[in-house]
Amino acid sequence: MSTMDQSNPVFPEQQGQHAPLWHAFHIDTVLRQLHATVHGLTTREAERRLQSYGLNELEAVDKVHPVLVFLRQFQSPLIYILLLSTFVTILLQDYIDASVILFVLLLNALIGFVQEMKAAASVESLKSLMVPTTRVLRDGFEGQVDSRELVPGDIVLLESGARVPADLRLLAEKSLQIDESLLTGESVPVGKHLELVEPSATVADRRCMAYTGSVVSSGRGKGIVVATGEKTELGAISDMMHIPKEGTLLQQKMHQLERGIGIVVGIASVLIFLLGILQGKAMQAMFLIVVGLAVAVVPEALPIIFTVSLSRGIARMSKHHAIVRHPAAAETLGSATIICSDKTGTLTQNRMTVEEVWTPGGTRQIQALPRAAHPLGTLQYASPMDLTLAVGALTNEAKVYDGDGEQKTEGDPTDIALLVAARNAGVTTPDSEHMTPILAETPYEPDLRYSQTLRLFGDEQVLFVKGATDRILASSTTMQGSQGVVPVDMAQVRAANEEMASRGLRVLAMAYRILPDRQVTSKILPEPQELTLVGLQSMVDPPRAGVREAIEACGQAGIAVKMITGDHPLTASAIGRRLGLADAYTPAITGVQLSRMDDQTLREQLPHTAVFARVSPADKLRIVQELQASGEVVAVTGDGVNDAPALKAASIGVAMGQAGTDVARDASDMILTDDNFVTIVGAIKEGRVTFANLRKATFFLISTGIATLIAIIANTALRDPLLMVPAQLLWMNLVTNSVQDISLALEPAEGDELRRSPRPRSEGLLSRTLWQRSILTGIIMAAGALFMFRYTLARGVSLEYAQTIALTTLVFCNAFQSFNARSEKKSVFQLKFLGNPYLLLSTIIAFLLHFGALYFGPTQYVLRIQPIRGDDWLRIVGVGLIIFVVVELEKLIRRLLARQRSPGPVPQVG
Repeated sequence: MSTMDQSNPVFPEQQGQHAPLWHAFHIDTVLRQLHATVHGLTTREAERRLQSYGLNELEAVDKVHPVLVFLRQFQSPLIYILLLSTFVTILLQDYIDASVILFVLLLNALIGFVQEMKAAASVESLKSLMVPTTRVLRDGFEGQVDSRELVPGDIVLLESGARVPADLRLLAEKSLQIDESLLTGESVPVGKHLELVEPSATVADRRCMAYTGSVVSSGRGKGIVVATGEKTELGAISDMMHIPKEGTLLQQKMHQLERGIGIVVGIASVLIFLLGILQGKAMQAMFLIVVGLAVAVVPEALPIIFTVSLSRGIARMSKHHAIVRHPAAAETLGSATIICSDKTGTLTQNRMTVEEVWTPGGTRQIQALPRAAHPLGTLQYASPMDLTLAVGALTNEAKVYDGDGEQKTEGDPTDIALLVAARNAGVTTPDSEHMTPILAETPYEPDLRYSQTLRLFGDEQVLFVKGATDRILASSTTMQGSQGVVPVDMAQVRAANEEMASRGLRVLAMAYRILPDRQVTSKILPEPQELTLVGLQSMVDPPRAGVREAIEACGQAGIAVKMITGDHPLTASAIGRRLGLADAYTPAITGVQLSRMDDQTLREQLPHTAVFARVSPADKLRIVQELQASGEVVAVTGDGVNDAPALKAASIGVAMGQAGTDVARDASDMILTDDNFVTIVGAIKEGRVTFANLRKATFFLISTGIATLIAIIANTALRDPLLMVPAQLLWMNLVTNSVQDISLALEPAEGDELRRSPRPRSEGLLSRTLWQRSILTGIIMAAGALFMFRYTLARGVSLEYAQTIALTTLVFCNAFQSFNARSEKKSVFQLKFLGNPYLLLSTIIAFLLHFGALYFGPTQYVLRIQPIRGDDWLRIVGVGLIIFVVVELEKLIRRLLARQRSPGPVPQVG
């Protein structure tokens, strides 16, 4: 009995919590607290309570007008600058640049708009789990009512196949089993009873309760409504789904970069404008220079690169059975430091399988058993192994058959496992099973803890029984040894049972008894007795093929894997050991233990724990949030309603495409079409390639922008004639930044993506190395352009020719820089020359465009440029080569220093 004060009526809504302790109350206490009887409420009382508690439905999501959602996509400093640049480029009649910028802005706004509009769908999907009508007792009579009108105190009737319409405390049950996998992750239906349980019991252990959205898999029952609508466990999940999700790490870093660029360009523009005015230059000319500089320096192609990189990543991931719902997720998975994975169906096969068979003669792996030459036809000469398998198949209500070219199954997962094991071993076949007609049977019930079937086996009536080991032992007097029937050795059987159970296996005992002819004539069988125990069968939902290797690959990539499941701790720990997540000395942490930890204690425990069992949706959400608070980038996998809050809160939520619910899929960022954890490893690699390419293109844009900025500032400070006119700045932007940067987003993988640690969360879009390289090369490119400009002017040529030399010098420097950008660490000579044909092609196109402009009369006039003489070409190429050589030497020095430090392999986190 709960220690909770029961002297006053307590209603769920008045308790201010989603999970009142109704599971810890006796039935009479529940009825008294709810002012109800087993005959149901009166219609008048139900109407009164409906006015007080409201409809039994989940609250609608507050919807924002689509126009406002669309306009929100333009809230960014970089976008403000680009809008201003677009306006000015239109004034300058540069309609091509203006069109490109506008297209990019609209495309990104559309992507963000679709992403936000889909976000609300995850909460709406929960409503599909609410039941339209329900069988209830009202005024002492059975009837159907609209499920939305259920109130606390209503008596609900449950039957096989029905979905539970509200949270119920069970009042009566008959062989009631409920599939609660959507809420708890429990892989098999749960047998229900009426006895109260501990107040601290998790949802998965509250066997006297039935929860909204779960499905009655067999049996029937009756329960009293204790919570409706938002106060149910499903409502609690709905509440957790309202928690706002932060932007991805990439989006946050992009915004930081945008703000930084906006500030730098703004300050530089004001500085250059004021310097020019103070030097007596025309205000209009300086304004045009500043505008041209802003367009040239601001990486307006960055949103395009962002879109192209992510789209390319999405396409590659789809080949790995990973469907990306939100574009930014294509990169986020690559930056993950922790993967919190569901167990059933993701790490395991979601298929109970017989693994071992024990008989008094020893234990055999099911795969090692020789196939029987023919089905079991007699008990007299059968081996204990064959008998053990046969009993499992002949005390069975499952169906296994071929359909559409694949094996189809119906029934309880345990029965299916036993039937498949016997047939695979050749001990039984569908025909042999039909040749032993059923005379009577007792289906499995939680209270009985066994099932039995009486069959006509040849000329004999044989009672086959399977059930919990201690229950079968209590009814057994003998056991089948290799030399025949001997007195049962209870200590030996119990030791075998305990050894299997300690490894997380589900163990059932098998027994039989040959009955005297015609002893049983009734369809109702008495309690079994004087049985001959033949053996034990142990079952488990086995790990998927390749999962252990995938987890090891994650470890090499610096990613820790944690298993979070609603299953029993022993089962979870056993699977964890098989997968290499835990050892025999590291037990799973349960939901009850989690509830006793404060946030600081949990945060300290998380790095040392890889397996969590019997957790609730709130527990899973808390684990994810504490990991994120510790600076981790967390990926979460799941398929049920219970996983949805964690999927939504995660840095990236990964739902299962086959077994996943609509709620889980809507809350996710990515869907695995094959429900396989192994798929995640390939997706991680593609995510890292996506980010690496985005980083390469960003480095190229930033470094060339820095070069242009430094060159213009220095040119103004030195009081030289204008280095370049606005049209030339725009032209350089078109033939380099608008062509080669996108090609870098298409760079192939370098091959070491899964041997690197995830990048630090504090690291921006560019690493410290790339920022240093950007500044170094920016200074060199600017110095080269200024040198060529001043050197050319000193020779007494025209200003237009000197400006042409400066422009062409920067165009060539940018071309060489694009090849430097192909890898952050590797020399360009370590990469395949034709590894990125797009970059080679774009460089050729850029050169052809520029050469054409230099020697084509109309473009000479518009851009104010002149043809370049032969000796100047040599000097221009020489300056460009300096950039290439400097970066190659810098990379070499960094590689040599890294080799001296010898960091060793990446450790597995967690």
